[in-house]
Amino acid sequence: MSHMVETMAYAGETPWHGLGVRVEDTLSVKDMMKAAEIDWGVAKSPMFYDVNGRVINSGKFALLRETDDKFLDTVSDTWEPCQNEDAFAIFEEFVEAGELEMNTAGSLKDGQIVWGLAKMKEQFALFNDDVTEQYLLLVNPHKFGSGIHVRSTPIRVVCNNTLSFSLGTHSAVKSSQNHRQAFDVDAMKDAIGIAKEKFETYKEAAVFLSKKKFNVVTLEDYFASVFPGYSAKNSEAGEKIKLSRAAERALEVVEHQPGAEFGKGTWWQALNAVTYLTDHELGRDADSRLRSAWFGVNKDRKNNALATAIEMAEAA
Repeated sequence: MSHMVETMAYAGETPWHGLGVRVEDTLSVKDMMKAAEIDWGVAKSPMFYDVNGRVINSGKFALLRETDDKFLDTVSDTWEPCQNEDAFAIFEEFVEAGELEMNTAGSLKDGQIVWGLAKMKEQFALFNDDVTEQYLLLVNPHKFGSGIHVRSTPIRVVCNNTLSFSLGTHSAVKSSQNHRQAFDVDAMKDAIGIAKEKFETYKEAAVFLSKKKFNVVTLEDYFASVFPGYSAKNSEAGEKIKLSRAAERALEVVEHQPGAEFGKGTWWQALNAVTYLTDHELGRDADSRLRSAWFGVNKDRKNNALATAIEMAEAA
């Protein structure tokens, strides 16, 4: 595997990113962690520096992986580690009850990002056969400045296009926690209920987009907004927009992407051209696309693409 992905395992069909080793379906949480080689802990170790032979405590700590003493990051004395086993405990009772299935898990950036993806039962279909399934993404970063969080992650089956939504819209529910306190697994479990509500909201947006048509001008404007690179001219004044290379590619794939037969000429088709490009084409390789899709610029780009598509569809 390439350098971003350290270890990874998946159950069932090969996932959209094509990475990892395949394991049996319906694994327990602990078995999935073992298969993905993330069943390790972390520990803080005091850091010292030498001044002319005098050893001085720096007041900082090295965060180390216990299995191999791998240095993960420098943290403060108040920074509370969250063990992978504790973070993944939010899944256990739901997996045991058959409400979730462990799908994928792994480690990125030499252990700095540990994550797990669980499949929920919720799904919806547009045009009868265009199915989107609901997943729950757990992220446990072993990195200063990053908190543990859970996200709603719809995946369109026909093309494996993904989105990733924060669950932090309900003030009474914790969908993320920082490292200034001990990890509260019970508080995080409530986010699973919010994920179901978030998925229903996304379904409503998808149905709306599937009924609204774009035209050539609005489609170019849309891709120019999502994939900026040049200063767009005023298309309403009849001037040609100079598109970035990614925007030009989006215009090429909109009619030929997997699932393009569903909702031809609609904003649903336009949105999926963006998610297809970011998940399957843009970036150096598969694992850089995986990291960007869930943790980097492409996660934000796709959320912006959804919001922009809704705005332009409403104006149509």
